[in-house]
Amino acid sequence: MKHKIAIFASGHGTNFTAINDAVRSGQIPATIELVVCDQPNAAVIDRAARAGIDTLVVSRNDYPSKAAFEQVIADACRAHEVAYIFLAGYMRILGKVMLEAYPHRIINIHPSLLPSFTGLDAIGQAFNKGVKMTGITIHYVDEGMDTGPIIAQAAVPVKDDDTIDTLEARIHEIEHRLYPATIAKMLNE
Repeated sequence: MKHKIAIFASGHGTNFTAINDAVRSGQIPATIELVVCDQPNAAVIDRAARAGIDTLVVSRNDYPSKAAFEQVIADACRAHEVAYIFLAGYMRILGKVMLEAYPHRIINIHPSLLPSFTGLDAIGQAFNKGVKMTGITIHYVDEGMDTGPIIAQAAVPVKDDDTIDTLEARIHEIEHRLYPATIAKMLNE
């Protein structure tokens, strides 16, 4: 059985590409029905267009409230019959409308070993703190910031000669394997 999924992203879309590649190869038993983006100039929009996937570009500033903004997104997901939502660099905290529309069916990837280094610039936070180990966490989304139940984690050592850029590159490389594999496992259960 193929599940209908949506990907939410705000930036480059490298995790979107990794997920899409895994869908196309048959590793993930799904079809990506919709990409939701809150940044009109994000590279993920072009990546989705090249892949032939419908995209909803929606700005929070165009709506009187967060609830109204999220209602448009929830309605689009329902119209596309989306069963699961996977956040891939989506830089907004989801609120009540989305969480109630998709309870326990919204998953996020975060570039740290949660509960450490929540929020923005987790890689920079870890690097600047001088930790010897950081990593990646895939978790369910709840009302908090990076606080939902953990699904999977992978550790990434911080090398003595690392820069933020080299550490980020290694983290992204592991993200691009871990996220699709975790999604495949979830959807195959």
